[in-house]
Parts: sequence; structure tokens; C-alpha cells
Amino acid sequence: MIDALSAAAEPNRRRILQLLAKGPLTVSEIAGEFTVTRSAISQHLLVLAEAGLVEAEKVGRQRIYRVLPSGLSRLQAEIDRFWTDELDQLVADAHTMRSTR
Repeated sequence: MIDALSAAAEPNRRRILQLLAKGPLTVSEIAGEFTVTRSAISQHLLVLAEAGLVEAEKVGRQRIYRVLPSGLSRLQAEIDRFWTDELDQLVADAHTMRSTR
């Protein structure tokens, strides 16, 4: 099983999560927002589902995807464990360097 942070690290999957944060969508609706194939979107959705970030409900011939709040909470916890004071300092140093240029 892939962890939530690894699953969400891929840009297309992050975009899918952003879209689903607004509400449930079908694969076709999600795919309409991308230049990649519907099949590629389905693969991304499978990864997100395996990571526990989204779930699908079969309605007739369609699958309706939605985010799982519990999965997003686990993702937030992983980010919080990863994001240390050292990273805060790195960001501050980067801002300082940029402003002195």
C-alpha cells in the first residue's frame, strides 16, 4: 500500500485532490480537466484510493469519486511530521536570499 504523502506528491494526483475537495466527481468529469487520457486519470484515482485518500461509489455505469476526510487527516499528519523547524528555517533563508538579490 502506498502512503498518502507519496500518493499526493505527484502533480496530477494533487490536482485531482483539489478538484475532489470541491465535491464528488465522475472519472469523465475529472478527466475533462486534464490533457492526459481518461485511462491515466483512472490509474491516478486507483493510487489515491489505495492510499486511502479517495473512495469511489458505483452509481449505474459510473463511479463517483470523493475525498476521504480521514485520509486527508492522515496526509496532514504525515506532512506535519515531515515539516520540521529546520524546514521553516530553510524557507526563511530562501526568502531572505531572494529579497537581497
